[in-house]
Amino acid sequence: MSEEMGYSPSFKRPSEILRMRRKRARSEAFSSSPSSDTSGTEQSVSSPSSSSSCVRPFSPGPLYFHSHTSSGAGVKRRNPFANIENRRSPKKKCLHLNDDEAGEQTTERPPTREEGLLRKSDDLAFSELMSKVEAMGRQENDKQKGLSLSEDSSLFEESEDDVKTPLLKSPRAISPLSIAAPLCTEYPADWSLKTRLLFTSSLSLSWSEQPKAQEEASGLSQHCRAHFSTWPPNLQDPKSCTELRCAFQQSLIYWQHPSLSWVPLFPRINAERRFTGKSAPWAHDAELQRGLMSDWSASLSSLYSLLKAKLCPYFYVCSYQFTVLFRAAGLGGSVSINALVSPTTRGLREAMKAEGIEFTLPLVEERTTSREQQNVCNEERQQKDSCEHKEDTCSSDGPDDDDDDDDDDDDDEDGGGSLSWLKEMGVQDKIKKPDSIGIQLRKEDRALRVDHKPESVVCVEGAHAFTLVNFLINCKSVVAAAGSQAGLPPTLLAPVAFRGAAMHSLKARCVNVKSQVGTAYQNISSMEITGPILPSSLHAITTLLRPAQKGNFSATLYTHAPTAILNIHGTKQQCTSGSEDHSAFGLHPASVKQLQQPSSLGKTALTQISMNNYSYTWKK
Repeated sequence: MSEEMGYSPSFKRPSEILRMRRKRARSEAFSSSPSSDTSGTEQSVSSPSSSSSCVRPFSPGPLYFHSHTSSGAGVKRRNPFANIENRRSPKKKCLHLNDDEAGEQTTERPPTREEGLLRKSDDLAFSELMSKVEAMGRQENDKQKGLSLSEDSSLFEESEDDVKTPLLKSPRAISPLSIAAPLCTEYPADWSLKTRLLFTSSLSLSWSEQPKAQEEASGLSQHCRAHFSTWPPNLQDPKSCTELRCAFQQSLIYWQHPSLSWVPLFPRINAERRFTGKSAPWAHDAELQRGLMSDWSASLSSLYSLLKAKLCPYFYVCSYQFTVLFRAAGLGGSVSINALVSPTTRGLREAMKAEGIEFTLPLVEERTTSREQQNVCNEERQQKDSCEHKEDTCSSDGPDDDDDDDDDDDDDEDGGGSLSWLKEMGVQDKIKKPDSIGIQLRKEDRALRVDHKPESVVCVEGAHAFTLVNFLINCKSVVAAAGSQAGLPPTLLAPVAFRGAAMHSLKARCVNVKSQVGTAYQNISSMEITGPILPSSLHAITTLLRPAQKGNFSATLYTHAPTAILNIHGTKQQCTSGSEDHSAFGLHPASVKQLQQPSSLGKTALTQISMNNYSYTWKK
């Protein structure tokens, strides 16, 4: 057997010494007796110079072995850095030693009795040595617990399950900075009305369909009594959770007036085709029209009373040409009751002014303010440039400065609209001067351009909201005089019950489809919800899907386009106190908390909501 190259005694490790002693004992066992083997081993340990004839201690080059070895002459080149074990942990050293022994046992002859005794004694001595090293290491770790993170030697530890792979604990991994970013547990409040929702998830959504009679009755009862059930946070089987199914039925309910089963009363804007061919007995019956308007006026008055008493959070008035959103104080970041009307026309705004309703055009005023600021900046820049130009002319022209100033003054007077030069020519009576009516029309031209557009949205606040209610009751333009919607009052929508309202439920339908993902097909469950979907209904449904779908689902939202502009923040006075009690609104506390926040969507509405690992993302 070839002997392994050794190092200087001052650089040898305990494992190398033991390995050399065993190999020498086995190599000398072929040509000597057991007693001579022992003596030879002791001699090799006591006098390391005896093996200098066949080992070059300090040279990494090839070793030449003589004929007294068992394998004959051979050449072996060794990497001097291969067995340097300074970086190995004690456990790994022990494991490496055991692996070498196992490999040698498979290739060499069985050891004799004396060799077995010697190996056991060596292993016992080595294990005692390793136990002492580990004890010293533990003491050093205990002493260094009070050191800083960068000086702590416990950052280098080994896993108990896998001793072969040391685990490195970086300071960044255990510092507070390594904590994951907080999850986005809420999406912005969307005040627009939705006509359709499409939810998709990799988990089944069949738990939401075909409710039992008892579950449907419980959902209706909980909605009327404003009771909200609780369910386990970790649902294993949503289909068997009765509380979850009842809460889903509760989230689908809304209240509407008037209620005509054969006529779809939402949406009303640009919906003439939906009314075409439908029976309309009120179209040519004045008495029936008066009865419908009387009931509608009572329902609208009841809704505003509930809103003022903080028993109703919001409601919508959907006319054939505009939509009105009334919100209670404290919602949408407003300190008082407010209303948004969109779209409007110049005639409607003039009628509101005639009734004493004070309102603002948030988008038009914002645009005007930005233009004025831009004009001021441009004027300042022009004045600065003209001053610099005059200074340059003064330094270059010299005595001709007075003539130039006179010419500039004349130009300024002419450009400023002065008609003195017409009088000098004697034609001032033949030129038609602009009258006051033309000037007024030019001033109102900017307001006329926004008619029937989203930018014509009107904001009414405070006590003027009550005046707006009276205006809607007495205004004849809220009801179409001709067409398929003639004589039909506007549709009232609210999340709570009010006088003359009928309870309705959104329609939900589940379908399982296969979607192609790469080259394979994946089963996806989808749920479609149709109807006038209110903001609180949308939030309640997504709140239920969160635990039921294990925090992974996506939703596509279809918005009624004329109501997307209702997401603007048009109120001037923002609500700063959150101590008001809104428990009587009849909504889930989480939905109320969301609707209290000022809208951040601007002139747009949400088109998609996705939840991944209980974190929301959305698109506008």
